[in-house]
Amino acid sequence: MNADPPGGQGPFVSTPARTTPLTGHCAPVPSLPAVPFVSVVLPVRNEARFIAQTLRQLLEQEYPADRFELLVCDGGSDDATREIVQGLSAAHPQVRLLDNPGQRSSAGRNVGFRAALGDLVVVVDGHVRIPDRRLFANLVDAFRRSGADCLGRPQPLVAAEPGGWAESIALARASRLGHSGSSFIYSGYEGFAPAASMGAAYRPHVFAIVGFVDETLDACEDLDFNTRIDEAGLRCFTSPRLTVEYFARETPRALFQQMFRYGFGRYSYLRRHPARWSAGQLLPPLLVAGLSALPLLALASRPLFALGACLALLYLAVLTTASLLLATRTGWRHLARYVVVFFLVHAGVGCGFWASVFRGGQLARGAT
Repeated sequence: MNADPPGGQGPFVSTPARTTPLTGHCAPVPSLPAVPFVSVVLPVRNEARFIAQTLRQLLEQEYPADRFELLVCDGGSDDATREIVQGLSAAHPQVRLLDNPGQRSSAGRNVGFRAALGDLVVVVDGHVRIPDRRLFANLVDAFRRSGADCLGRPQPLVAAEPGGWAESIALARASRLGHSGSSFIYSGYEGFAPAASMGAAYRPHVFAIVGFVDETLDACEDLDFNTRIDEAGLRCFTSPRLTVEYFARETPRALFQQMFRYGFGRYSYLRRHPARWSAGQLLPPLLVAGLSALPLLALASRPLFALGACLALLYLAVLTTASLLLATRTGWRHLARYVVVFFLVHAGVGCGFWASVFRGGQLARGAT
């Protein structure tokens, strides 16, 4: 599906060398060899349930076996992750287990980026499904066709097993109320787009221009890194042929924890990039603040409490209406869960945002 993103250019608008703010000079994209070497960086911690499947799907890619490597950057797993990876590496020399003493995903990315030997470097998490055995070939093709510095990709959520909360969470998160409208991770669009929304594969010269991932971050670290790519004037190209599917959280508690981390990282990100503030960024924190203030308003001012209660009921009506509309397309068994999922997404982000404000953006080391 080729279509222009809002305010963007078409897929193959010719743009030769760029002048980047960080280098101050034109930066032509280096040419690729006939069969580029692909480095896959997998920052992981306690991924015993999915890591074997993820690595096997990467090992089964239709690409020369001596032209790729899988760098598993482990942040101190205390489950069977390391044993599983070591077992696979004994049979497949492409698999390398690297230690990530920093534990965080941000540090794990940097361990992999620094160790990568590839002409192309792509990040893949340990809990994903690779739906196409030509992912590496498609990456090479997209880089060649576009001449881009990095590639983005759709990253839709799927349920590891049918039914249950994971399926409802995956479907709700794909809806307009479940994720940011500026994100391309559910889009079938092919063309140039901001790296900030979904950058995941890089030419090595990107690291020389923008540096590495900020290791003080353990949420939104990829958003920060990709924003710096955009601010450096580098180009990102995305294609649905690069899709990697992520497994949805399987319980309401796990979903809230995930959204809390996103909200926590979002505040830290906005402190670093104040130009990225928007009204939409403030809606989840305002929701949490408003709901938390209702008991105080009930004691302090009946008119203000009545206004707050009306706004809360309006919000509930919006969630219910969105859930009804979604359930008509996906099945009524999800209806009640959709309301819960939407609320947990918004409340989790809002609570994480305020926690980050009060803690100065410092997340506990190794927190997940």
